[in-house]
Amino acid sequence: MNKIKVGFISFAHMHAATYFFSMLKRDDVEVVGIADEDGERVRPYSVERGIPYYADYNELLSQEIDAVVICSENARHAEITKRAAEAGKHVLCEKPLGLSEAEMLEMIRVCKDHGVQLMTAFPCRYLTSVRQAKEAVDAGQIGEILAMKGTNRGTMPGGWFIEREKSGGGAVFDHTVHVMDLMHWFTGSKVEEVYAHAETLFHDTDIDDAGMVHVKFANGVVAVLDPSWSRNRTFPTWGDVTLEIIGTKGVLNIDAFAQKNEVYSDVTGKAAAWNFWGDDMDEGLINSFVESIRNGKPVEITGEDGYYSARVALAAYESANTKRTVQLKPQA
Repeated sequence: MNKIKVGFISFAHMHAATYFFSMLKRDDVEVVGIADEDGERVRPYSVERGIPYYADYNELLSQEIDAVVICSENARHAEITKRAAEAGKHVLCEKPLGLSEAEMLEMIRVCKDHGVQLMTAFPCRYLTSVRQAKEAVDAGQIGEILAMKGTNRGTMPGGWFIEREKSGGGAVFDHTVHVMDLMHWFTGSKVEEVYAHAETLFHDTDIDDAGMVHVKFANGVVAVLDPSWSRNRTFPTWGDVTLEIIGTKGVLNIDAFAQKNEVYSDVTGKAAAWNFWGDDMDEGLINSFVESIRNGKPVEITGEDGYYSARVALAAYESANTKRTVQLKPQA
C-alpha cells in the first residue's frame, strides 16, 4: 500500500498535537515533515522522533507530499492554505477558516483552481452523541426542527488567542464556529440573520471572553449559542459542547462530553474528579480527511462549511458593535 505523505505546518494551535498523534496511528500515513518558525515548540514532535524539521514552511511544501495540516495562528490560515494549494497539496485547516469573508472565499477558490481538497477542522461532527443525534433527526424522530440552544463554553486559552491581530477575535470568534457548524449540519440550512452580544466579563483582557449569539436560519429555525471562555482552570475538561434541538414531535439533547466517570472522595480533597473516557473526535476528523484523500472522495467538512460558520461569528461582532440585527447575503 502506498502511504499518504503528510506534512504539518505550525503547532501554534493546541489541536496540532492530537492531530499529529492521530496521523501516527495510521499504517497508511507517513508524516514526512513539520514546519514551524519556533523550532523548540515542535522539537518533541520533529527532531526527537526523527521527522524532518523546516523553519520555512515553503521548504516543506517543495517536498513530495500529498497533504498538509495547518494549525497556525488564525491570521496565517489564508496565506498558508493558498501557498499549499498552489503547491498541489490537499489541506486540512484549523478553524476558524479565515479572518474575513473575502479571504475565506479566496482560499476556497484557490484550492478549487488547483484541484486540491480543503477541509475545515470541525472535529465535533465525529462525536458519537452528535452523529447519533444527526441520524435521529434525519430519520424524523423529533419531527421538523423549530429551534436550538447550544453552548461551547471553554477555558480562556491565553497566548496569541487574545492578540486580536493574530486571532481575529476572542471567545465569540473562537467558539461560535464549532456549534454553528453543527447547527448548519442538522438543519441543512444557512444562517441569514444574526443578533449578538460580545463582552469581557471573566478575565483581565482587552478581547471578548463572553457573548450570546442569536440567529435565524433561511428555513425559519431560530437558535441561540453561548460561546464564552467561562470555564475556570480547574474545570475537568477544556469546556463543553451541548445542543438542545426542539422539534415538532420531540426534543433531543446532546452533551458531547458526558462520557466520563465522576469520583466524589474525601481522600482527594476535591469536590469531584472527572475521568473522561469518551470519543477521540480529533482522530475521527483525521481519519475522515485521510480516507477522502486515499479514495479520491470529497471531504466531509468543506471549506464552504468553514466559511458559513465563521461568517456568522464575524456578523456577531458587527451586530454587537452596532446593536442591530445583521442580514447575511445568500451565497451560491
